[in-house]
Amino acid sequence: MNKGLVIVLSAPSGCGKGTILKEILDQSEDIRLSVSATTRSPRPGEEDGKDYFFLDRKEFEEMIQNGEMLEHAEYAGNLYGTPKGPVDAWSEDGIDVILEIEVQGGSQVKEKLPDCVSIFILPPSFAELNRRLHKRGTETEEVIRRRLALAKAEMEHAEDYDYIVVNNDLKDAVEDVKRIIAAEKLRYSRCSDTVERVLIDAETV
Repeated sequence: MNKGLVIVLSAPSGCGKGTILKEILDQSEDIRLSVSATTRSPRPGEEDGKDYFFLDRKEFEEMIQNGEMLEHAEYAGNLYGTPKGPVDAWSEDGIDVILEIEVQGGSQVKEKLPDCVSIFILPPSFAELNRRLHKRGTETEEVIRRRLALAKAEMEHAEDYDYIVVNNDLKDAVEDVKRIIAAEKLRYSRCSDTVERVLIDAETV
């Protein structure tokens, strides 16, 4: 059995990453979404192991020291990260795993798992991203300005990713991501065992 892919999916806020991811998960039974760990307290309705793995700081820091986190970062006084165990287990079982993370975390994962597949979602234009953020109508102008500045900084790291998907049309963007996953499964490096098996079989014919 071939190992499942580990897929890093990153995008600035407002690029539709979450919507694309939901469509991919709804349409694919053999893809899982990695669950992150955090030291913050659960919010109403959140479940441990489903929304996050809720850990205290000592547990989290011990996992970092033991190499049990694929990536981690601190935001607003709380630690966030991706536990390595579940990702490894799914991959070994031939199940593809998507990590929905920002560029800092993506860089850490790519360093630890060079064979991962990294995809960066872009808006069709910066003006369109500006329009989408304003269309939400849920944030102040100052917050939107900060989001746009962060988006520009994140886009400068797009060159570090294997693939770029432009989310101009949701359906097309979802199909692009699915095609990337399908193509990656056919790389020789992932199919070498199959090639060797066929060549061995050829010796018996």
